[in-house]
Amino acid sequence: MSNAAPPRKAPDQPWRAEGTPDETPRPSGGGLRGGKWWGLLVTAVIVFLLAYVGLNYLGKGNEPTISYTEFSREVGAGNVARIYSKGDAIQGELKSPRANPDGGGDYTKFRTQRPAFADDKLWQNLSSHGVTVTARPVVQERGLVSNLLISLIPIVLLAAVWIFIARRAGTGLGGAGGMFGRKAPPRPVELRPGTGRTTFADVAGIDEVKGELDDVVDFLKHPDTYRRMGAKLPRGVLLAGSPGTGKTLLARAVAGEAGVPFFSASASEFIEMIVGVGASRVRELFAEARKVAPSIIFIDEIDTIGRVRGGGASMSGHDEREQTLNQILTEMDGFSGSEGVIVIAATNRADILDPALTRPGRFDRVVSVAPPDRGGREAILRIHTREMPLAGDVDLTQLARVTPGMTGADLANLANEGALLAVKGKRDQVTRADLSEALEKVQLGAERTLVMPEEDRRRTAYHESGHALLGMLQTGADPVRKITIVPRGRALGVTMSTPEVERYAHSEGYLRGRIIGALGGMAAEEVVYGVVTTGAESDLEQVTNIARGMVARWGMSERVGRFSALPSDAQQAYGLSAAPQTLDVIDAEMRRIVDECYEEACQKLRDHRGRLDALAHALLENETLEEADAYRIAGITRLTKDGEA
Repeated sequence: MSNAAPPRKAPDQPWRAEGTPDETPRPSGGGLRGGKWWGLLVTAVIVFLLAYVGLNYLGKGNEPTISYTEFSREVGAGNVARIYSKGDAIQGELKSPRANPDGGGDYTKFRTQRPAFADDKLWQNLSSHGVTVTARPVVQERGLVSNLLISLIPIVLLAAVWIFIARRAGTGLGGAGGMFGRKAPPRPVELRPGTGRTTFADVAGIDEVKGELDDVVDFLKHPDTYRRMGAKLPRGVLLAGSPGTGKTLLARAVAGEAGVPFFSASASEFIEMIVGVGASRVRELFAEARKVAPSIIFIDEIDTIGRVRGGGASMSGHDEREQTLNQILTEMDGFSGSEGVIVIAATNRADILDPALTRPGRFDRVVSVAPPDRGGREAILRIHTREMPLAGDVDLTQLARVTPGMTGADLANLANEGALLAVKGKRDQVTRADLSEALEKVQLGAERTLVMPEEDRRRTAYHESGHALLGMLQTGADPVRKITIVPRGRALGVTMSTPEVERYAHSEGYLRGRIIGALGGMAAEEVVYGVVTTGAESDLEQVTNIARGMVARWGMSERVGRFSALPSDAQQAYGLSAAPQTLDVIDAEMRRIVDECYEEACQKLRDHRGRLDALAHALLENETLEEADAYRIAGITRLTKDGEA
């Protein structure tokens, strides 16, 4: 089933339509209607007349008209080479240039007019002086057809410039508020059943969100039932969630499930430099949706134009954004509830939207779209691999277990990377190894062909073994899934740990365990070599973020107290949300927690030095250790979430 949105009907429309009536193509200009069409026509006629007159009467060339007396004198002097005569009009060419009696320099070609009363035996005179009388004009002039064609060139240039300016203005030739008037209204035709539409069968992992949208689908399918009960559906539904969680897919699935037309556009596509263009496009979009109602309008990334409006003076681009937002508010407020047009919008910044958007009567239903849980990830993986030939060793349940926090888009990319690796390996099926390699590539980056000195390689092996061993020893820590000293991305080695079950709240003990595990690499280097290297940079960043959250956000420090001293939005502006004395206490508490965890990490590694050496030697020999091998070599029995071995 194809989920690709069809192309736009016209390049001037900033939206894409799906499931709309099969309209007969119509000219975008709408005929010679409107004042600007007539203005173009009148201008074209004037330009044509000026060009034609100029070519015929002003473009005769610079051949002077001389007197017949002067012409007779030149013939008598033997200076005329050839002439052409049509009636009494004579054209000629001199052998030697002569000065123009009327000024303007010398001339060779000339024109003259023989008087009707002249009786000078012109033919005998010409013959005696060797003048050639030609059958073709001496001065060649363009004909009527040539002048006509050349006269049309300015018209073509004028029309091209006119169209160019219209399209740069963002309105096209027939868009709302366009330069050439509005388009002709679409002819009413019956909707044909859509084929290849996205439905709820293509959406997985967010069943609770689909449940909230079921009544929208039911209203679109059975509007009369709701009207009889006096019920009104929310005019707008706002889908808020992280990028890649399937907000756009959900909106298309609602339209496909209900079998109604679907208009989709990004909010940024309405904005232009010219103020008023965006509002005009919004009006036309809503007008088109009403014509084929019931229908759905989907606006992606609405925070582009839906930010909180300011009250001060602003630049034109800001005015354009506010005018576009005002037009959306006006259009939504104008719905009567029985038109059958529902607006669905998506954003990952719902906190910055203008309150006028989220008030009752507009986007009065806010649906949070969260990343899927383990069961949802498994269902999403099954959808994205249903057309892939999977090998028998592929376990999607296990793959879903080791991909916590990944969104639908991440899982789709994971499945696609696995298929690409299978093609690259010239295999007929996607194997478990392909998907495992794809997961590492997505999360950690591609492998690097880096030749390290043996000493650096040994140090990396102990560094990763320290991470892994502390993760195995720490009670309640996330189980170790894989250890490798193969360079990937920016890392020289990687230890992968993922939770056994989904965690939505973390205890202080669990967070301290994560800090201890993150410091395991640095602790192992100090225990074994007595030195610390730069390989722990990313570990220290992770440790700092966890410790800061424990002290300043989650109330896990007695000295700081039970309040949020540094809210999450203020992390980038560290030092601006609390008093200087409080910041000093926060720094001291962070240092205390990290120092305690580091001492505990070093002590555990000293107590289990044999296991640390065993893991490091196995890594040096095999480069990569899977979960079962790592626990076996360390001599540790891994407990499941139920406490069983």
